[in-house]
Amino acid sequence: MEGGVVSARVEGTPQGGPLSPLLLNILLDELDRELEQRSHRFVRYADDCSAYVRSKAAGERVMASLERFLARRLRLKVNREKSAVARPWERKFLGYSVTTHRLPKLKIAPQSVQRFKTELRALPRRGRGRSLIGFIEELRPILRGWVAYIKSTEVRVSLETLDQWLRRKPRAILRKQWKRWRTRLRELVRLGLDSERAAASACNGRGPWWKAGAGHMHEAVPISLLHRWGLTSVLQEHRRSACTL
Repeated sequence: MEGGVVSARVEGTPQGGPLSPLLLNILLDELDRELEQRSHRFVRYADDCSAYVRSKAAGERVMASLERFLARRLRLKVNREKSAVARPWERKFLGYSVTTHRLPKLKIAPQSVQRFKTELRALPRRGRGRSLIGFIEELRPILRGWVAYIKSTEVRVSLETLDQWLRRKPRAILRKQWKRWRTRLRELVRLGLDSERAAASACNGRGPWWKAGAGHMHEAVPISLLHRWGLTSVLQEHRRSACTL
């Protein structure tokens, strides 16, 4: 696609096909050998590569020398916008980062969690008018697939925070579906809220996202009810996957 117009491919390999990564690994095998010869500690997956040195000055030298090597030997250009000399915990690799401990632990990179949230925000918009149960059913395999990808993380704080955000999402959807205050009052009472508190909540003029985080919605739609509806906890899924490793 060039400028929104489909055009015939005259060079290169199809994106997503098995040939591209195979040719890439054949080409970058020479980079791996160069890094091994220099006794650098490094990790590479496809075209994503990180080398680890003892100081920032050494990092600057290695970055410049590798850039020259790739340009002269392999005729490849380093993307400077995505490349940097920084502490390991300031960078991410395949969705992961590390903690600042003396013995660092593997954790999910904050950018990865944010990107995942952005993808999930599009789900309710794609299925407007659909039931909440239908939204949860579509969400469940996505969550399990994501947990399977990040199952190597050793830090679970971000999973707990993500679970809180995920529980707030269906509560906000319910508040949007209850458009009239009478409907909100009726549904909140039906879910077990006392009539006085339900009336105060139904007449609240704040937006659905704020209301979804309020105490009355937590009481009306508790975690146990969300789980009965099929909402998956990413923390529990991660614990399950860790037990099966």
